Amino acid sequence: MNYKHRYIAGLVLFLFMAGGNAFAQKLTKQEAIRLTLENNYGILIATNNIKAAKNNKGVLNSGYLPTLAANAGANYQEASSETSFSGAINPNTGLPREDIEIDGAETQRYNASLNFNYTLFDGLGRFYNYKRLKEQYNLTELQARETIENTLLQLFSVYYEVARLTENQQILEETLRISKERVTRSTYQFEYGQNTKLNVLNAEVDVANDSINLLNTKQQLINTKRDLNIIVDNELEIKFTVDTIVNFISKLEIDSYLEKSIENNVTLLQNESNIRISDYDVKVSKSGYLPVIGLTGSYGWNENRNPPSAFFPGNVADTYTLAGGVSLSWNLFDSGGTITRVKNAKIALDNQELAKIQVEQQVKRDIANAQGNYQNRLKVYEIQQQNVLTNQNNFERSKERFNLGQITSIEFRQAQINLIQAQTNKTLAKYDAKLAELQLLQLTGQLLNVEL
Repeated sequence: MNYKHRYIAGLVLFLFMAGGNAFAQKLTKQEAIRLTLENNYGILIATNNIKAAKNNKGVLNSGYLPTLAANAGANYQEASSETSFSGAINPNTGLPREDIEIDGAETQRYNASLNFNYTLFDGLGRFYNYKRLKEQYNLTELQARETIENTLLQLFSVYYEVARLTENQQILEETLRISKERVTRSTYQFEYGQNTKLNVLNAEVDVANDSINLLNTKQQLINTKRDLNIIVDNELEIKFTVDTIVNFISKLEIDSYLEKSIENNVTLLQNESNIRISDYDVKVSKSGYLPVIGLTGSYGWNENRNPPSAFFPGNVADTYTLAGGVSLSWNLFDSGGTITRVKNAKIALDNQELAKIQVEQQVKRDIANAQGNYQNRLKVYEIQQQNVLTNQNNFERSKERFNLGQITSIEFRQAQINLIQAQTNKTLAKYDAKLAELQLLQLTGQLLNVEL
């Protein structure tokens, strides 16, 4: 390989190693959501619960369909008998009558039947129970929605932590690059007698500190990416990158969501569903005061195969039966069981209504707090953005003065530290504000209705 080819190969290898993130897999927000919805165990369990509730609310579980049962049976018996006639005279011969012996006499019996039962009226118990099962399905859907919302909040808290650490790593890499340049400059200046060895040592100490900070941040980033992999349940490479761009929803949209927050909050919707279920429980319990009217019907077949006996010849008898009827059952007094169930169901309904008032107050408080936190964090983010510009300007001027020898290395380092803190604080404020926005969206019931 000639020099030119070695140079090109070395350059490609260097670019690959130095810019590895350029080749890393990009995990967008939408892709993270898709993986979470498809693979997260909590969401999968909630989805299965919806399927079970859907089965329960179906007509096959309503009690409105009749029952039809088939029965069949067979019986076999083999017997031997001996009949004697002591002192009896055969009138035909005038001799004593002979004993009669029957060996292996077989008796066979067969039966089959179809039995039909249908409840015409049960005090409206199944009617309200059917409505209760439908409402239970709605409640299960709301519980699944809450699980999805909580999981997405967990997802983005980790996703944005990865994004924050990614930006911090870039900040610290740039800081380390500047510190290494300072070591090089200080070394040259010392060699030419323009400064002391102390300046070189200070620069080397700062490089060591910056290297440690960078290493710690890289490890935190790797660990947090593993946490993200657990949530999305996907075997992603640790080298994947995330989207660090954050867009905030307009104030006008937020205000429109706040106006309908009580109507859309998932906790309040669950509470209202529980109230309806408790109301159906009261009505189901009251059905015990009314009678039960039912229809019954049956069709049967019986066959008896009897062997001959000492006095009768063998015979085969087939019987076909068709029967139908109406039944009425009215439990006039069941020792107070129905009365007790109705009273307890009413108490449970009262408790749900009281819980609604309590939950509504808590939700209003949580929304007010979330709104205040969101607005506060947006202001903090705006201030941090301006603070970065101020510290960036201060650092550039300090760098120029340091190169001219007008300030000490300690003053230069302080300006550099101030810039690092301002940049990392801005990054933290950005993602804190976005998470506060997501929490507010969840409380207003809009987390699953907006583009994240």
